Amino acid sequence: MQLTVVGCGDAFGAGNRLQTCYFVRSETSTFLIDCGATTLIGLSRLGLSPNDIDTVFVSHLHGDHIGGLPWLLIHAKYIGLRTRPLVIVGPKTTEERFITLTEAVYPGTLASGVNFDLVFVEHQEQVPLEMNGVSVTPFEVHHPSGAPPYAMRFGIDGKTVSFTGDTGWVDVLPEVSRGADLFISECFQYDLEMAMHLDYKTIDANYESLAAKRVLLTHMGQEMLDARGKVDLARYELAEDGMVIDL
Repeated sequence: MQLTVVGCGDAFGAGNRLQTCYFVRSETSTFLIDCGATTLIGLSRLGLSPNDIDTVFVSHLHGDHIGGLPWLLIHAKYIGLRTRPLVIVGPKTTEERFITLTEAVYPGTLASGVNFDLVFVEHQEQVPLEMNGVSVTPFEVHHPSGAPPYAMRFGIDGKTVSFTGDTGWVDVLPEVSRGADLFISECFQYDLEMAMHLDYKTIDANYESLAAKRVLLTHMGQEMLDARGKVDLARYELAEDGMVIDL
């Protein structure tokens, strides 16, 4: 399987990076992990087809993680001429938030109909879900966003990919990361502890408990980007837009 970093930036455009989105292609499925507002731009730059996406897995309901969904819809409707289902898996109220967002930016798009089934499935805390050849288990974390936020642990083709979503440190994170072939961890700050975001110093203090095979730091704010030279590259990889990781 192959994971492409479509966007790894924060909500504020630090470092001129696109917002959160990971494109995963495996033998059984192609899916997105989060879909920030700049996702369609990122996919186009990388030559990745939105029509290949079976499922979008959403960690939480902030715009830099779901804002690209209306653009994915209008591409499917008008450009991709999609006919096969698109599944969106996310926290409670994901469908309602999607409808509100789409109506706000493209009024009437949903009312005029689409030629494919748009299916919404809600996460259930620590209940594995099998969807289009992918297993995902959500773990509630701490990041107020109008609905429960989740870290997610994916099983695909015998590999495990885990993602913190956005969160401060919570004790469930080692369970999310343990044994993962790739653990994607948000790292918004370098040494400023926040209740709703992780920082490098906290991650590094808990490195042994994470017990992942590879750790990719992402969602870096400007302060963290400025401190990249202090990162232990024997332990961590630093995400960049367009990065491709083979697993």
